[in-house]
Amino acid sequence: MPEARTDASPATTTSVALLSEFVRAGVTDLVVAPGSRSQALALAAAELERVGAVRLHVRIDERGAAFLALGLALESGRPAVVITTSGTAVANLHPAVLEAHHAGVPLIVVTADRPAELRGIRSNQTTMQPGIFAGAVRLERDVSAPVGSPGEADAARALARAAVDAAVGRDADGEPVPHPGPGPVHVNLQLREPLSTPVAFDGAPRADAAAATRFERTAEASAPHGAVIEPGPRTVVVAGAGAGPEAEEFARAGGWPLLAEVTSGARFGPNLVVAYRELLREPGFGDLVERVVVFGHPTLSREVPALVQRDGVEAIAVAPSGIEWFDPGHRVARFERAVRAEPRTPTAEERAWTGRWVFASRELVAAASAVADPAAGLRDGVDETGHVTDFAAQREYLKGQLARVREPVSRRMLAEALWSATWPHDRLLFGASRLIRDADRVVPGRRITALANRGLAGIDGTVATALGVAIASQTPMPGSAESDAATRPSVGTTRVLLGDLTLLHDVGSLLLGAGETRPRILVVVGNDGGGTIFDALEVAGSAPAEAFDRVQYTPQQVDLASLAAAYGWEYRRATTRGELDDALGTAVTGPTLLEVPLAR
Repeated sequence: MPEARTDASPATTTSVALLSEFVRAGVTDLVVAPGSRSQALALAAAELERVGAVRLHVRIDERGAAFLALGLALESGRPAVVITTSGTAVANLHPAVLEAHHAGVPLIVVTADRPAELRGIRSNQTTMQPGIFAGAVRLERDVSAPVGSPGEADAARALARAAVDAAVGRDADGEPVPHPGPGPVHVNLQLREPLSTPVAFDGAPRADAAAATRFERTAEASAPHGAVIEPGPRTVVVAGAGAGPEAEEFARAGGWPLLAEVTSGARFGPNLVVAYRELLREPGFGDLVERVVVFGHPTLSREVPALVQRDGVEAIAVAPSGIEWFDPGHRVARFERAVRAEPRTPTAEERAWTGRWVFASRELVAAASAVADPAAGLRDGVDETGHVTDFAAQREYLKGQLARVREPVSRRMLAEALWSATWPHDRLLFGASRLIRDADRVVPGRRITALANRGLAGIDGTVATALGVAIASQTPMPGSAESDAATRPSVGTTRVLLGDLTLLHDVGSLLLGAGETRPRILVVVGNDGGGTIFDALEVAGSAPAEAFDRVQYTPQQVDLASLAAAYGWEYRRATTRGELDDALGTAVTGPTLLEVPLAR
């Protein structure tokens, strides 16, 4: 049990009680942004790290700190706690809080505050912090400044338990609460002077026995009791962001085509349809759909919302939890927390329906793929033993291969190469840029962990989120044994694919201070000099070119090599297919930035 000094300030006593109980409830990561009012919380966090109870991460920018915590929670499934001082520091948490709210990611923000009597009188660095995240948090508590009264520490411990339960979408008995489900929590802690006193722990607090079950996915608990979707109508299954493998299992059990986005967690299996956009627009495919079952949150195409809203299509939305349902045009007919299809032998008509989708998708992807078969040009020049019989064909093949190696990198080539370089023990995170859509159009089925901030699909915080994912996947959990497979760190690498503006928007997150974890992370920047995602919008064809470039495309010419050097990141550059293959084949030993110039 941690114990504060007997002469500890009330601020320190409450901070120790709150953070220690977070640990007992299963929290493993604390993120601190420095400040005066929050010093008791920060110093207690440092002491918890010293005794091996938590992983502590320090960032100077609150926005980056919050997205780092979001990434830690996204990977671990456990709420990460971010601690800030008062004033504008709290407002900087808002983007990550909104993303956590819409994506259902457990996140706890603990904000230090001035005592209530200083509100509304123009006291320095004081604003109305309670309610600042109104509508976006699962639980909010404004805690009066502790004065050392009996029971304050117990109240802080009870609050910590309630905060963790709310963040992971469970009630006080540990039962899942599908609505609103997991999400952010705000604990606003008023603190008065003395703001801190030294604190020491006699022993490290450890997670209690119930902590592990607290973080089990709601879907896993509810799936066996899901509503049965009967066979009959011509059905497709859509898997959007966060759908998880349950979508693939359902599509396979029902024998239906699976239209899975790249960050769905379901982009694999025999029924996968990669070229779903094209087929949803194609006569004889999309127009014949009679029922669509949607898992997760589809965000990468216009065709899926259009299908849901089409007359004559029954739409069923499936989400184990959440504050909102996917319901474009308010046309969804049924909402289910879990569904299941009874395993059976599909009819010949059903097999033909799914087979047509899968075959057509493979043909379309093969025709559009940027990856050529290295042996294609030589097949007519070899005999059955593999010996060359046509040296002219061999010369043409070698010339073609040389040209291929020297070929400038395209967006599709980049997406395919990064997807192919990622293995199940790795992590791949996409920024909200044009590149995630390019990947979604072409990359094949593969059971890997691909992530993105698709709750609100903003470009902010991508680097910080990826760093959180990398750290959580590569470093052992506090108190874990190396033999514990459930908590053993991954040997893999976290790769990030984003555009230049997405990088620059979160450039401050490249700063890793002294003593901070430097994970194996490769940030791949498709640098086309601006926001080319807007080139695909209708406005690009109607707005004056000069005005469009300035206010939409927003051109930039930042020297990324110098930027990487300034922040202490290794820098690589690849302009051709051969250079890209070399760069992706080189081991990543720490934070690395790979620049890939792309044509607009």
